[in-house]
Formats: sequence, C-alpha cells, structure tokens
Amino acid sequence: MKPSDKDSKKIIVPWDFSDVSYYALEHAERIARSLDKQIELLHIVAKEELMEEKEAELNKVAELAFTKYSIKPAVKILCGSIFTTISNYASDTSANMVIMGTHGIKGFQKLTGSYALKVLLGSKVPFIVVQDRPRTDEKLSNIVFPIDFRGENKEKLYWAIYLGKYFNSKVHLFKYPVTDPSLQKKVNINLNFAVRFLIQNSLDYEIHTAPKGEFGKETMKFAQEINADLILIVTSKNVSFIDFIFGSREQYIIANSARIPVMVVNPRSSFAGMGQFMFGNG
Repeated sequence: MKPSDKDSKKIIVPWDFSDVSYYALEHAERIARSLDKQIELLHIVAKEELMEEKEAELNKVAELAFTKYSIKPAVKILCGSIFTTISNYASDTSANMVIMGTHGIKGFQKLTGSYALKVLLGSKVPFIVVQDRPRTDEKLSNIVFPIDFRGENKEKLYWAIYLGKYFNSKVHLFKYPVTDPSLQKKVNINLNFAVRFLIQNSLDYEIHTAPKGEFGKETMKFAQEINADLILIVTSKNVSFIDFIFGSREQYIIANSARIPVMVVNPRSSFAGMGQFMFGNG
C-alpha cells in the first residue's frame, strides 16, 4: 500500500489497556494531527462473549482521549488472535499505519521471539512500534534509514519521503560497511537510489557509513548519538522460527534498549508503480 492512497485515512492503535497502549496513543495523536488522519483503537478478544464488555471499556478510553486531545478515536473489537487479526484487519481496511506499543523482548519471549515482530509480519500496512511516550512535543526531526545490500531497501523509501515531507525531517542514510565487491555494489546501488529520490523530493539528508561490527547494534548506537526520533527498517522476506529463537536483526532493533520508535515495513513480492509518488506527484 502506498502512503499516498486516498482511502488511507486511519491510524490503528492496538489496545490492551496497558501503559504502552497509552504511549502508542500519544504517538498516534501527534502523527494523526499532522497527517490529518483518524485514530481507531483496536482490541482483540479470545471469546465473543467478551466483546460487549470490552467495547464499553474501550469507549471510556476514547472519551478520555477526547478530553485530553480533542480527538475522539473510533473503537473496534474483534475476536481472534493478536498474531494474525491485527495485521489482517489493518491490511483489509487499508489503514494508513498501525502504531503499537510493546514491552520489548523480555522473559520467555526471548525463547520464542518478540511479540511485536510476530504481530506485524505479513501486514501490508507498516507498523510503528513504540516502547515509551514521545520524548518531546517536536516532530520527527531525525529519521534513521539503514541501507544494506537487500533489494527490499527500496520499499521503505515511500515512507521516508512521505513522513519526511510532512514533518520536514532530515533522513540519515546509514550505510552498511562491506568489503566484498559484489555486496558493495549492491549497497551503493541502494544508496544512490535513495539519494536520487530524496533530492527529487527536496528532502534534507546525510550519508553515514557504519563502523565494522554487527549492523543492528551499530545502527542503534548511531540512532542514540543523533537523538533519532524514528528508525525506518524493512523486514527480511523470510523470518523463520530460527530467527525467533536466536534473534533477527529486526527483532533487536524493534526492541531496542534506547526505546526509540521503529517503523517496520514488510517487503512485497513486487515493487512497482513507485515512480509517480517518488517524483513528487503523489
């Protein structure tokens, strides 16, 4: 889904009545106001007989949100599993994005993987995963955009440009350090592709090369150094159960100890039709 789609008026906030749900709502309010989007609180129940009770509770949350933000979210109760229902609903309703709170990776989740990564995999709609409330009232001033040798890098450019235009952000292109000539060529192709479209869309950017080391950890160190407001990543096409056990790069960044919000874009089988939006006509 393109972020310029006219029917993408909704930002979904999955709601489990925890502190991180309220943090997600604070982020959603800030973004929705800037992007002129509606907010919908989504709660998932395991049994249908719980739907009426939880809807009443969720309506109270929406009333409190209206008192605080002068924006009243819509509410939605669905019966299902959080690991499939959230992403399926967001995709089916053509939501603009999902902003979800998470506690990161702790306890037993280290054995089975981050709940957040499981929830968002397969979604056609990007997720912004947050662990804390917004640190300031400022906009998304600094966006970190890691660049490696994968072709999927191009898919998240939609969102770097979309958010960058609305928030007047600086995009920090963080380049994967490689010595292998074939991989280096792929990284440079992705870098040049990104630079070209950022220039054509009049967005400010800087290029940085990561030190040698584990790229996920270096990305996080850099994001902390520049006080980043958002890290924009794309998931691997095939995240296996082994990744959940031993930890994928995406999982490490999503659950980062600095609690920096992370936008996660899932790759699609094809990447077509980006020209019109990328050249500033979207």
